[in-house]
Amino acid sequence: MYAYFRGRLVSCLPEEAVLEVAGIAYRFLVSAGTARQLPEPGTETILYTHLSVREDALQLYGFATEEEKQLFRLLLLTSGVGPKLALAVLSGMAVSEVHEAILANVPERLFGITGVGRKTAARIILELRDKILKLAPVGSAVASATSQRGGFREDAVNALMTLGFARPVANQAVGGVLELEPDASLEDVIKSALAAMHNR
Repeated sequence: MYAYFRGRLVSCLPEEAVLEVAGIAYRFLVSAGTARQLPEPGTETILYTHLSVREDALQLYGFATEEEKQLFRLLLLTSGVGPKLALAVLSGMAVSEVHEAILANVPERLFGITGVGRKTAARIILELRDKILKLAPVGSAVASATSQRGGFREDAVNALMTLGFARPVANQAVGGVLELEPDASLEDVIKSALAAMHNR
């Protein structure tokens, strides 16, 4: 129904953003990745939009990129995955990393996310792999980076876990750093992730 909303960002929290469009304030549920990419309040921005319609509620979901919105909608096609869980997946991993996990058939990268168990992770990969492969522009870039970046991320997450952090927390912190600094070294990623977690 809606492709995107363009307006002034009123506020942004880790899980929601408010956008004022033509004098009307709209509340969007957003992933942690989108929240990190949004500008300062008062700035004009765009949120790509998905409207969830239920018997008892209408809920807008906002995304910083069309690719994130596309993956969110694909996740909703998976048996047992609703909007809340789909958003949790996007908060736990970057879009390219979810693609990597699906294409490489590595459910272990998914079931560390809050709410995603082994069966759900396996189901996501089983039901979405063919659909992800059809996304040629994203799929080709992801396929070339799968082994290199996937192992890199896992090394960083494991290092943080040895320091006592839970996997979901470490996973989210590392994902945030890699989104902002995709070419950073392993050491720099770990340092930045630690700093981000301590500043929460």
